[in-house]
Amino acid sequence: MAEIRSKNTFPAPEEDIYTISRLNREVRYLLEEVYPSIWIEGEISNLAKPGSGHFYFTMKDNEAQIRCAFFKNRHANLRFDIDNGMKVLAKANVGLYEGRGEYQLIIQQIEPAGAGALQIAFDALKQKLSSEGLFDEKHKKAIPKYAKTIGVITSETGAAIRDILTVLKRRYPLCDLIIYPVSVQGDEAAKMIANKIKVAEKRKECDVLIIARGGGSLEDLWAFNEEIVARAIFSIDTPIVSGIGHEIDFTITDFVADLRAPTPSAAAELVSPNIDELRQELEIREKQLVRFQKQIIKNYKKSIEILFKNLPRPDRKLIELMQRIDEHSIRLKHHFEKNISSKKITLTKIENRLTKLNPVYIVAQQLSHVNNLHFRFIGTIRSILKQKNSEIMSIKSILTSISPTATLERGYAIVTDYNTNKIVKNSDKLKIGKKLHVKLAESEIDSIVEKIYEK
Repeated sequence: MAEIRSKNTFPAPEEDIYTISRLNREVRYLLEEVYPSIWIEGEISNLAKPGSGHFYFTMKDNEAQIRCAFFKNRHANLRFDIDNGMKVLAKANVGLYEGRGEYQLIIQQIEPAGAGALQIAFDALKQKLSSEGLFDEKHKKAIPKYAKTIGVITSETGAAIRDILTVLKRRYPLCDLIIYPVSVQGDEAAKMIANKIKVAEKRKECDVLIIARGGGSLEDLWAFNEEIVARAIFSIDTPIVSGIGHEIDFTITDFVADLRAPTPSAAAELVSPNIDELRQELEIREKQLVRFQKQIIKNYKKSIEILFKNLPRPDRKLIELMQRIDEHSIRLKHHFEKNISSKKITLTKIENRLTKLNPVYIVAQQLSHVNNLHFRFIGTIRSILKQKNSEIMSIKSILTSISPTATLERGYAIVTDYNTNKIVKNSDKLKIGKKLHVKLAESEIDSIVEKIYEK
């Protein structure tokens, strides 16, 4: 045994001695040459996602396991989230991690085992956005009934835009149409669609937007299932109607949009009123406006009639002023009579006193004083009479200016019924041949109605 141990421990100088790093490197080259690319199926476990962005995990089956590395540049476009316990189908290169001497799989591509990757990605994003509230009805905006400008985000050469144009030309040719051309399929389609949504919102030139595309497979419609498109739709204030694929096709865009249409043509119908129905509604509104105007005019006429009845009449004003003059005259007369009576009593008292005293000088003095009082009294009476006469003349001048005679002198006439002598105010009860009496400022005439002019 000692000889064998000695032989294995001390090799002959001519033998090639490997270092660990050399051995691991050559084994790595050997594995990469023998297994350039393989597909392998297994279950993910021990998943690690460090800050570098690379994924490290173990793939296992019931009897064995192998370490795997999924680098950031390879999983950047992964359409679903991988997790422990998920069964996957992976395309990988077999290699060796030289630092630990462990062989591993370098993952190039990965898909869920059983279900398609796109469907898994669709369901995962749908669940994520739904939990954030992007599909909630409270966020849905109302679609305007009469949009002045309609924007369409779609391919400018696809069947969808032709269908939309046909519907709008037939149903609502009054609207303006703005087309935002985009690619509806391919790697850059989602970014382009999201960008056009933001451009349309920034310009504020559309009342409603249609996002449309013709039918296709889940992969064909995938641009409308991207998160960037969903968040762009949710972030704007302009209402959006989706019309993507056929009636059985559903996309993430359909759930975020304010209204989903089964086809592009149906989307065009939802944002456009029928021109015939619009014409009928306008006719109804026109009749309503005419009816309202007639009612308003009728109400104004009634108000004018009431105001006219409440206007003061000149003759009534004259009678009122005459009554006031009479009242003032009576009061003045009563005042004068009262004063004269009072003075007479005073004179009687003085005479009695003079008669009792009888001195000549006192009598003469008192007589002089009485005469002065008499003259002052007469002057006062004359002044009051002059003032009252001036007031009466002023009132008379006012009455004259507003009297019917003054009105006649300004060119107006008073028309009365020849038979009843009632004043004619309007032509409602007049007939052709009716005899009228017309009073002018300086004369009067009789006339006969030959023609009645309506207002």
